[in-house]
Amino acid sequence: MTGNDPLSNALSGLDNAESVGKLSHEVTPASNEIGSVLEVFYDRGYIDGFEYVDDGKAGQFEIELRGAINACGPVKPRYSAGADDFEKWEKRFLPARDFGALVVTTSSGIMSHYEAREQGIGGQVIAYVY
Repeated sequence: MTGNDPLSNALSGLDNAESVGKLSHEVTPASNEIGSVLEVFYDRGYIDGFEYVDDGKAGQFEIELRGAINACGPVKPRYSAGADDFEKWEKRFLPARDFGALVVTTSSGIMSHYEAREQGIGGQVIAYVY
């Protein structure tokens, strides 16, 4: 992949693999940020699992797909959102209320906007999935 945004490359690769019906996908290079986003995707039921593989270079994630992703992608620029602002961003990036999830980076780590709202914390919206 080209470009200097590993998260964007990872999500577009994942989106493409899902759209052609693949059962697995590899993301290189691996990063903590990508791992945390994949954790949210797993927790919300969009992927069946993933594991980090040390290939001696930058590492990679092997992701088990389940065919549940209609679309996913990065949010650029990264918008700051307070705990009360998520509805505005849901309307902008998700097709319907309570359908899909925003991925938010907060002071407590990367989580879905549902968790952030529950904890009453805001953060930056970095990705979406539905």
